[in-house]
Amino acid sequence: MFQSLESIWHLDSIAQSVRRASSAFPIINSVEQASDVRLLHDYLTYLRVEKGLRPLTCAAYQRDLLQFSEHIEKDAATFLTANQEHVAAFMEHLRQHQVDPRTIAKKTSCLRGLYRWLLIDKRIKHDPTLHVESPKSWKVLPKSLAEVEISDMLARTGAAARHPQTDGVALRDHAILELLYAGGLRVSEVTTLGVEDLQLDLGRVLVRGKGDKERIVPLGDAAVRAIGEYLQRGRTTLLKKKQNLRQLFLSTRGAPVTRQWVWALVKQQDRRASPHMLRHSCATHMVEHGADLRSVQTLLGHADIATTQVYTHLALGRLKAVHRTHHPRARSRRHVEFAEDADA
Repeated sequence: MFQSLESIWHLDSIAQSVRRASSAFPIINSVEQASDVRLLHDYLTYLRVEKGLRPLTCAAYQRDLLQFSEHIEKDAATFLTANQEHVAAFMEHLRQHQVDPRTIAKKTSCLRGLYRWLLIDKRIKHDPTLHVESPKSWKVLPKSLAEVEISDMLARTGAAARHPQTDGVALRDHAILELLYAGGLRVSEVTTLGVEDLQLDLGRVLVRGKGDKERIVPLGDAAVRAIGEYLQRGRTTLLKKKQNLRQLFLSTRGAPVTRQWVWALVKQQDRRASPHMLRHSCATHMVEHGADLRSVQTLLGHADIATTQVYTHLALGRLKAVHRTHHPRARSRRHVEFAEDADA
């Protein structure tokens, strides 16, 4: 598979990071430890070239695997010689240092991926993560905003965008927030979105998610109007002369907005919120209003329906209310007596 020059440059950057990490962390003190760096470079190349993962995702995998390599170094172990006890001890080390269960689960999943690849590549004969139990991170429910909080946020930015003296910045900010909530997009999907990906006449947008997988995301009327106004009256004022950028959302300097900038934008509107919280809010509110999980899974771009099922826990309040209203044995005696008095 041939990759673009940009992809190759990203791989070289990751390889340089691995080499820098080997000097920053005391894990390379023997020939065996040096082999971990070469193996890690091969694995990251596999993730980027064959699996199509983004550079930021590869960098996160690199950090987790380097942390594991550093931990097992004290036992003179490497990726190829590590056993189940090493993996279990690493997880226990994380628990003792009060690392969040979701983070431990993520690191465990990262290790599983590495050892699956090593098995397929016939570099090892046994997977040390095979019988290691991952933390039950599904119990930690994603946080979302209430519908009224989302409405207030969008009302404020919408009023600024509709002001007679509005500028490209206000139009852009409102369009980004509408898109985050209406489509449940990840922040990286917003920053990489191109003008050619829009199909506003059809009320939808083409999104490239994790692993460069594409999906069609429908948009509501409010989001379509906000993006349309930004395209017509906002983006042209932010685009510098002689520029031909494909990215939809631009900064005041005429460069594509960054993930950090989008985070700051959301925090400016609500210091408790984040772009990912708007994504969770989109899914939660859809489930609460009766959307089926398969539709929500398609909208969010989840590879596994199990990832989407967490939103059923968030909709339990609505489910309980429906049960109390419609089940004959769910109503309290007070409600029954009230109904009998009304009939009388």
